[in-house]
Amino acid sequence: MTLQTSPYDAFFRLLQTSAHAVTPAELQGHLLGRSCAGAGFDPEPWLTEATELLGGELDAPVRQALVGLQEMAKGELAGEDVALVLLLPTDETPITVRAQALAQWCQGFLTGFGLAVGDRSLSGEAREVLQDLAAIAQVQSALEESQDAESDYMEVMEYLRIAPMLLFAECAPPIAPAAKPSLH
Repeated sequence: MTLQTSPYDAFFRLLQTSAHAVTPAELQGHLLGRSCAGAGFDPEPWLTEATELLGGELDAPVRQALVGLQEMAKGELAGEDVALVLLLPTDETPITVRAQALAQWCQGFLTGFGLAVGDRSLSGEAREVLQDLAAIAQVQSALEESQDAESDYMEVMEYLRIAPMLLFAECAPPIAPAAKPSLH
C-alpha cells in the first residue's frame, strides 16, 4: 500500500530540504495576504519577497513551487469559486499541530497584507476580517483532542477559506480574464 503525501507535507519537505524554516501555511498565508491587498501576480516581486521571507536564495525546485503556489492563488482569487484551498496539515494530524498551522497561516496573511496594502483606508467589514485573522493568529497550541476542538477548527478553517475573498474584492484591482482560444 502506498501512502500519499499531502500537498502540505510535500511542501514542508521541500522547504526543509532547502533549509528554509518557514512553514507552508505561513508561506501561503503571506502570498494570499499580499495578493488580497492588491500586490498583483507578477512572479518576480513575489519571488523577491519569498526570498527575504525564507531567509536565503531559492533553489530551482523551491522557485518553481512558489510560482505554482502563486498561480494557484491567482486562479482561486480570480476564479468563480468562492473559497480557497488552504495549505494546512491533513485531518490525521493532531489538532494542536493543525491549530498552530492555522495561526501561522493567519500570521503570514497579516504580514503579507500589511506589507502590500500600505496606508490605504479599508471598510469596516475589511477591518473586521483583519481583526478576526489577528485573533486566530493568537491561537494557543494547548488544545486537547476533542469533538469540540475538531468542530471549532473546522469552523475557523471554513471562515479562512472565504474571508480573504472580501479583502481581495475590496483591495485588489480586477484581473483580466484569460483570452479564450479562437476556433478559426
